[in-house]
Amino acid sequence: MIATASMRSRSIAAISKRFFALALLAAAPVCAAAPQQALPGIPLKLPAPSDTTTWTIVVVLTLLTVLPALVLSMTPFVRILIVFHFLRQALGTQNTPSNQTLMGLALFLTYFIMQPVGLQIDRVAVDPLEHHRVTALQALELASDPLRDFMLKFAREKELALLTEIAQLNRPQQPSELPMRVVIPAYILSEMKVGFQIGAVLYLPFMVVDMVVAAVTTSVGMLQLPPVIISTPLKILLFVVADGWNLVVGSLLKSFS
Repeated sequence: MIATASMRSRSIAAISKRFFALALLAAAPVCAAAPQQALPGIPLKLPAPSDTTTWTIVVVLTLLTVLPALVLSMTPFVRILIVFHFLRQALGTQNTPSNQTLMGLALFLTYFIMQPVGLQIDRVAVDPLEHHRVTALQALELASDPLRDFMLKFAREKELALLTEIAQLNRPQQPSELPMRVVIPAYILSEMKVGFQIGAVLYLPFMVVDMVVAAVTTSVGMLQLPPVIISTPLKILLFVVADGWNLVVGSLLKSFS
C-alpha cells in the first residue's frame, strides 16, 4: 500500500508539471503579441513666482513642519521649561505636575510673551503678503526682523561674540546686522544660562529644608526613617503658603519685560 501511494503521488506531480508547461506554451504568443506600454511621465513644475497663493501654501506647510524647532529656539519656551523642571526637582514631587502640564503652561506663557512680536510680524509681513504686495520669500525676510530684535534683546554679548568669531564673520557695526545663524544659537545659550541661574536660586530654600529635616531626624535617632518622607510635605506646604506659583510665574514674566 505504501508503494501504491508513492506511485500515485509521483503520477500526480508529473501531470501537474505537464499542465504547467502547456499553460506556459499557450500564454507565450499572447505575451509576445501584447504591445509594451511605457509608464506615463509625471510632470514636475515649480509654481511661477507670481503665483502667491501656491507659494503661500508651500511656506505655511514648511512652517508647520519646523514649528516645534521654531518654538524651542526663537521664543522664551526654553527658559520657562528649564525653570519649571528645576522647580519640580527641588520640590521632590517626582512627576507632579506632569510633563504635559508643565509644557502646556510653558506654551501659553510663551504665547503671552510673544504676542506683541506676533502682532508686529502680522503687520509687517503677513498683511502685505495677503494683499499681494510682497512675495512669500520677502515676507519671510520681513518677519525675521522682529524676531531678531527680540532675540538680540536677551542674547548675551559674550555668546554673540563667540559665534561671530567661530563663523569667521566681520564684527558688525550694529547687532541687528548679524545673521540669524549667529543670533539663534546665541539666544538659546543665553536662555539656558538664565534658566539654570533661576533654577539654582529656586533650589536654595528647599535645600535648606532638606538639610534641617535631615539634621533633626539624625539627632533624634530616627535613622531608619528617610528624611525625604518628612521634608517633601514640608516643602510643598512652604511653597503653597508662600504662593509659589504666583511668584515663579510673575518673576519669569517680569524677566522678559
